[in-house]
Amino acid sequence: MAKEEKKEKASEAKKKRKNKIGKTWQEFKKFINRGNVVDMSIGVVIGSAFGAIVTAVTNIFLSVATWGVPGGLKGLITVLPAASDAQAGITGIGQSFLSAKLNDFAEMLYKQGGYSSISDARSAITSKYTLHGGTYVFNGAAIIDWGTLINTILTFIVIALVLFIILKTIAKLNAMREDAKKKLQEEYYKKHPDERPAPVDPKAPEPTEKELLKDILKELKIQNGTYKDPKKK
Repeated sequence: MAKEEKKEKASEAKKKRKNKIGKTWQEFKKFINRGNVVDMSIGVVIGSAFGAIVTAVTNIFLSVATWGVPGGLKGLITVLPAASDAQAGITGIGQSFLSAKLNDFAEMLYKQGGYSSISDARSAITSKYTLHGGTYVFNGAAIIDWGTLINTILTFIVIALVLFIILKTIAKLNAMREDAKKKLQEEYYKKHPDERPAPVDPKAPEPTEKELLKDILKELKIQNGTYKDPKKK
């Protein structure tokens, strides 16, 4: 008997687990198929594509605006003074230098020894320095990237402006649609005055449950053809 009871309890527990899993799966499917989740997914995809377009437009605008800046927008940086030897750069070169001097510094290192060719010396320099516009900056140096900051701010402004215009346009179109709907409704009521709903008096008391039931019964009798108007004899 004890074994049978254990089997029954195990079977019931198994059924409960299956029911719980099945219920959870159904809830998950219902959640996935909800309209707002689908709309949100579409919005994320469109938003990503829209963000890429805005970024491209902003970059073009900034490239034109910073035409006269050496190295363009990427060259708008400030190299902070070295706080330690780890930020000082290669001896004889320093924290930063113009890209036009790369070959001169590569030749200098080659002459100092330690490199088999000028090309190897050039590769050693470029591995420790990053090109920002027209300036190479030592990787260990602290910099303020003004170009990235300006780009981010302008991108935000452009996105906010475009979204504002879109929302204003949608609001205006909705208002125009409501006005057109009201005009069509008014024209219909002019042709069918008997169907115009009676004006609602805001001070009038709400109908009671008994009055509503009487109105429903009256409507049913009218539809069935059994209604008799008490005013008519």
